[in-house]
Amino acid sequence: MHIEHNPSNSQESKKNRLTLYILIAMVLGAVLGSIIHNYCDQQTAIQFSDYIKLLATIFIRLVQMIIAPLVFTTLVVGIAKLGDIKTVGRIGGRALAWFFSASLISLVIGLMWVNFLKPGSGVNLSNLDHAAVHELTEKTQDFSVQNFVEHIIPKSVFEAMADNEILQIVIFSIFFGLAAAAIGGNAKPVVNALDKASHIILKMVNYVMKIAPIGVFGAIAGVFAVKDVSELMFTYTKFFGSFLVGITSLWIILLLIGYLFLRGHLFRLLKRIVSPLIIAFGTTSSEAVFPKLTEELERYGIKDRIVSFMLPLGYSFNLDGSMMYMTFASIFIAQVYGVHLDTPTQFTMLLVLMLTSKGIAGVPRASLVVVAATCGMFKIPIEGIALILPIDHFCDMFRSATNVLGNSIATAVVGKWETKNS
Repeated sequence: MHIEHNPSNSQESKKNRLTLYILIAMVLGAVLGSIIHNYCDQQTAIQFSDYIKLLATIFIRLVQMIIAPLVFTTLVVGIAKLGDIKTVGRIGGRALAWFFSASLISLVIGLMWVNFLKPGSGVNLSNLDHAAVHELTEKTQDFSVQNFVEHIIPKSVFEAMADNEILQIVIFSIFFGLAAAAIGGNAKPVVNALDKASHIILKMVNYVMKIAPIGVFGAIAGVFAVKDVSELMFTYTKFFGSFLVGITSLWIILLLIGYLFLRGHLFRLLKRIVSPLIIAFGTTSSEAVFPKLTEELERYGIKDRIVSFMLPLGYSFNLDGSMMYMTFASIFIAQVYGVHLDTPTQFTMLLVLMLTSKGIAGVPRASLVVVAATCGMFKIPIEGIALILPIDHFCDMFRSATNVLGNSIATAVVGKWETKNS
């Protein structure tokens, strides 16, 4: 035990340093962006924002480069190590039960607070960004049951990997892993090779994470350079304040449920995931922390086979922050336009969102696309999306961090259940 102590301390101090650097990068990015916004003309600020955001783009693309091979190798190895279809079915059943329960809770919280606080009443409809709405509307035209199924089932694993379609990669990996487990000993060389490959990819994660502060700096500076934050917050105080009440409620419930199952271990889990939470918050991308989160959850003590099975599923089915935002934003827009939605209609909307939101991981501005599609379905003016576009980036920061928290707790709880069974 004593031999392993020093390396562990070294890893802990490196993790703490990374978290500190990310926090410093956020502050510096906000300061630099605000200076550019206040002392440069609009055209210069937009150009600066476009160029500085390249730092965030480089970081996120480097992470995206890793995700497909990491999901495939770890999930196949995880399923092959689980050993049989019965075990996979048990863990998968528990995972999906948790995910759908968490999704329902998140949707209901959004529904409850938007009806109680009514942030959409008395909102000014002027200065809408119709160009951005048109772009989102075009995306929703393909939003049908047929396309939804096509988005889930891959026609080519290579196409799925090229497009970083996490859910499609998960579907292929599950079939591949089950087949490898069924073959048994003859498949061991392939499983061992994939196991070694996953460790190499996780080593790549360490290299990529070193530039996380630079990526966060670029993302924050780019936003603050083109948005007058004080004006935005004043104009959108009601919407953003109500949203924060909802997201805070969701955090409290997630942490209470986590404590119910994990007890004191929850605090150790939170300590482990601080860095991924901050990166997700700064870059507005829960996808950007997938590899780092995989590593931290394994270090927390969850078996690698559980992490590699749960996390890819969670990223496809368990986006708690995004779910809460979808009901909140959809009914907010209805309130703005005076569209009355009775209770049965709102619960129908909730069920529609429960189904249509699954498998949207990796879709750009996925929450807004789903909200736009839902508005169209319930005869709510889609152009109302333009009202929330200016503040959506800041809402997305909280959504992304909440998605990471929800998936971490879900993986830890299922990991604990499986430890008891084994």
